[in-house]
Amino acid sequence: MYRDHTCGELRVGNVGQKVTLAGWVQRSRKLGGMTFIDLRDRYGITQLVVEADADPALVETATSLGREYVIQVTGEVVERQSKNPKMPTGDIEIKIESINILNKSVTPPFTIEDESDGGEDIRAKFRYLDLRRGPLQSALALRHRMAHEVRNYLDSKGFMEIETP
Repeated sequence: MYRDHTCGELRVGNVGQKVTLAGWVQRSRKLGGMTFIDLRDRYGITQLVVEADADPALVETATSLGREYVIQVTGEVVERQSKNPKMPTGDIEIKIESINILNKSVTPPFTIEDESDGGEDIRAKFRYLDLRRGPLQSALALRHRMAHEVRNYLDSKGFMEIETP
């Protein structure tokens, strides 16, 4: 199974569940033998943790991850010691049991975050990366919902949308 949850949906009610997530590595940090990874998909961010006493191969894989690597992880949802109220998933983290690198990535020329460090020119050149950022994702979702509503309204009034070959 590719994933059974998205990165934005897990909460304290999921503690104890074994889950599989997939997404882009937002950032990775090694603190006192533990490795923390922020995993992002279009639905949100979830913190992953690899403990110091984990399998050495797992620790090595976790420390080798770069920004924007595409990974799939399986692990147990645990309640975080230090909660992050700024994140919807800030009360939990995933204690990783396995990591599967789906695709490696060259470090992007700017950070894929709401407040990016890339200027307009560089973000335009790498538009496919820029479209992963939250503000642009929100704009695309709004555009989709608006077009959907207009089509539904016109359909209810008997209009037919035609695309000629």
